[in-house]
Amino acid sequence: MKTQVTFRHTKGHHPKLHEDALAHAEAFVKYHDGIISTNVEFLNETDKTVIITTHLQGATLVGKDGSDDFHKSLNSAADKVVRQIKKLKTKQISVRTKGVEV
Repeated sequence: MKTQVTFRHTKGHHPKLHEDALAHAEAFVKYHDGIISTNVEFLNETDKTVIITTHLQGATLVGKDGSDDFHKSLNSAADKVVRQIKKLKTKQISVRTKGVEV
């Protein structure tokens, strides 16, 4: 899986945020093994916004959140993506097992 982390409108480099973003992106594989790539963008505008875009086989999931702290935004956006991955996985399983008696 490819992971790209981008900082926009920030001064300097933030190694701790970079490591946290990579850790969250790697954790997505636990929920779905078909993840192709993940992009994490940190935007420093009126509030500190994090946008996580995850490309799966046949779907693109986006989690976006803004708050007063990048760590809060990162955790919330990652939770949103995990929720979307679980929902997609549930739909894929139900389509595969539709009409099958247990």
